[in-house]
Amino acid sequence: MSVDAADSSWVSPQATVRIEFEEGIAWLYLNRPDKRNAMNPTLNQEMILALELLEGDDRAAVVVLTGAGSSWSAGMDLKEYFREVDESPAHVEVKARRDSAEWQWRRLIHFPKPTIAMVNGWCFGGAFTPLVCCDLAIAAQDATFGLSEVNWGIPPGGLVSRALAETVSTRDALFFIMTGETFDGRRAAEMRLVNEAVPPEELRDRTKTLALKLAGMNPRVLRAAKVGFKKARLMSWDEAEDYLYAKLDQAVLGDTEGGKQQGLSQFLDQKSYRPGLGAYTREADQRP
Repeated sequence: MSVDAADSSWVSPQATVRIEFEEGIAWLYLNRPDKRNAMNPTLNQEMILALELLEGDDRAAVVVLTGAGSSWSAGMDLKEYFREVDESPAHVEVKARRDSAEWQWRRLIHFPKPTIAMVNGWCFGGAFTPLVCCDLAIAAQDATFGLSEVNWGIPPGGLVSRALAETVSTRDALFFIMTGETFDGRRAAEMRLVNEAVPPEELRDRTKTLALKLAGMNPRVLRAAKVGFKKARLMSWDEAEDYLYAKLDQAVLGDTEGGKQQGLSQFLDQKSYRPGLGAYTREADQRP
């Protein structure tokens, strides 16, 4: 299945996911607003499809993941994901878990294009995994975050605890895991769960500004930079040195617009660019 390049939007077959294209940004919506965008098996399957489409769509230089309506996501759908899957044959449970993991962390954390989570409301339980697996995150100050699982008889499911360990201190993570208390966007920013929190009326504009900045940058170099960081942080210094130099060479050799040459020429020869004070002028902007 493909997205018609003439269309400015796309809705998944079961309408649990939709995409809006705007100026190099793909606004990717979890689209179950009547269920606070709770993630059921159908949504998980359709998110895999949506990310696969966006990976190859030139109109999407940056992907912003957000929720339709007043919530980002209330987490996993308790009825359709837990109760119904638990009562199904074993192979159904295995597939449901595989589909969930496939998009929530495997595809998102390794997605070749920049990703931003725009948290516009409730973010609970299982929703923490895709939140953390996006490269960057902006939240509304009044967004509500919570790990409520302990209140109804289970520990945090899936990879939620691993996701928290990626971004939040042990003290903060354990406090909210063990108490089930909620916190707002301001607290999420203080804990570095998100990059920043802004007034709700400014959320889309702030996210768009950030997305447009990323969309205007050299895509191959940007990909190499983010992948290099994610891989190197798990390596020793010696391993990271070899890997990052190889990544640098790969980025330069594969960069069809010659970003390094353009940047050096504009700085050294044309005197039109000062590193640290902006980006070089892209002479081969290939975005549609």
